[in-house]
Amino acid sequence: MNFRKGKGRDDPEINLIAFIDVLLVILIFLMVTTTYSKFTALQITLPTADAEKALEQPQEINVGIDAQGRYAIDNRQVAVRDAGGLAEELKAAAGAGGQAKQDPVIIINADATAAHQLVINVLEAARMAGFAKVTFAAQSSGKK
Repeated sequence: MNFRKGKGRDDPEINLIAFIDVLLVILIFLMVTTTYSKFTALQITLPTADAEKALEQPQEINVGIDAQGRYAIDNRQVAVRDAGGLAEELKAAAGAGGQAKQDPVIIINADATAAHQLVINVLEAARMAGFAKVTFAAQSSGKK
């Protein structure tokens, strides 16, 4: 028996108010639980190296700088303070190594509390002496 003559079936409707409320709750949940990572301003793709170990070790000149501002070249304390004097000492240390034909690597071992100017003096002395390979020694913090 059809008591509703002339009236067809009503189309079902989706209640949009409840739908929007559920979406807002999900959005708030996602915003609260998401962790954000910081990215640097520069996107850099670092090169990879799959080289074998060098057959011959380059000549190394260790330059130490302590907290009081004293310099030591290859564990020998030097009295000079300016870049010119350090350049002469670096040249002498390179010649004393017996491998003068090879460009030595200057390794700077600076105390953490040493003044920046002392390190800059060593960099300037290496430039004046004509040594292009300079690196810094550091110790690992032990944390990962």
